[in-house]
Amino acid sequence: MTLSPQTAPGFEFKGVEAPAPEPAVDLGPLAQLVGADGKGLWEGTGYNTIWRPSQLAKGHDRFLELNLTTEKLEFTAIPGKIPNRGLLMPDIDMFGLTYMQHIEGVDPPEGLHVEPGIWANVPTTADPNVVPTVVRMASIPHGTTILAQGEFLTVEGGPHIQANNIIPFKPGEDPKPFAEAEAVFTELNLATPTEFRQQAAAVTQAMVENPNGVLLDAIQGQDIKSTTVLIISTRHQPVPGGGTANTAFLEAGSSPPGGNATATEVEAIFWIETVADQYGGADSLQLQYTQTVQLVFNGLSWPHVSVATLKKV
Repeated sequence: MTLSPQTAPGFEFKGVEAPAPEPAVDLGPLAQLVGADGKGLWEGTGYNTIWRPSQLAKGHDRFLELNLTTEKLEFTAIPGKIPNRGLLMPDIDMFGLTYMQHIEGVDPPEGLHVEPGIWANVPTTADPNVVPTVVRMASIPHGTTILAQGEFLTVEGGPHIQANNIIPFKPGEDPKPFAEAEAVFTELNLATPTEFRQQAAAVTQAMVENPNGVLLDAIQGQDIKSTTVLIISTRHQPVPGGGTANTAFLEAGSSPPGGNATATEVEAIFWIETVADQYGGADSLQLQYTQTVQLVFNGLSWPHVSVATLKKV
């Protein structure tokens, strides 16, 4: 006999008792990413930091790469609704965008990153009980896929950008203070020569200590009238959705602990900013983001931080 979920042992069918969900208002907070034609092209510059594994046979487990970048990010609206079928509550409809991201390094010029994906606007749900959210579904050719979901808000004025760092740490523990960490991870100090670091000539010590400072420098002196903030994470906090998946080469194993370089968590904040023209002309749109991917290898978590400031073309 084939068991359906309703007849499977131990299953108690709850029925559909929840009220119909509030519909998403089309693209909602994602609407500024595209124009009236449903397309949006953004271009700009950024900064990428990544700890890469160095083969243990060389007696050193990491290599720090610090890149200045150029970026192109293209969005296309998905026509119509994206239906999600409900069991414990009525169906919901999402609305979304596809995107393609290209990031290239400068000094030296090199291709660094290609990422296709989808952003979606998700309405309030009753089961689970979750406020309206946005979700980013991304595929990275290195062999990782991510689903990061979170909340959004719109505020007057510019973004509130906090400091961050790239200090390695043991999973479950807090990173050490920078001065203490650089005594162990000497690659963090640009004044200390090492064969296990590569950086563009214009990278400064301040950029190593706080990658988000690049974002603050980019908007210094600007009159930002309002900011839409998208805060997403794979950690199921505060939204119970998301996660990462890796190929066998990257996936955590017992030798070495943490796999070759397992992407375990992704957190990102995107700021869509309305910038006043200094000469009294039309306002323009600007997109900034900071993203931290935790790469686990050889028993430690190594923050991979990327930031960028893009203008809508």
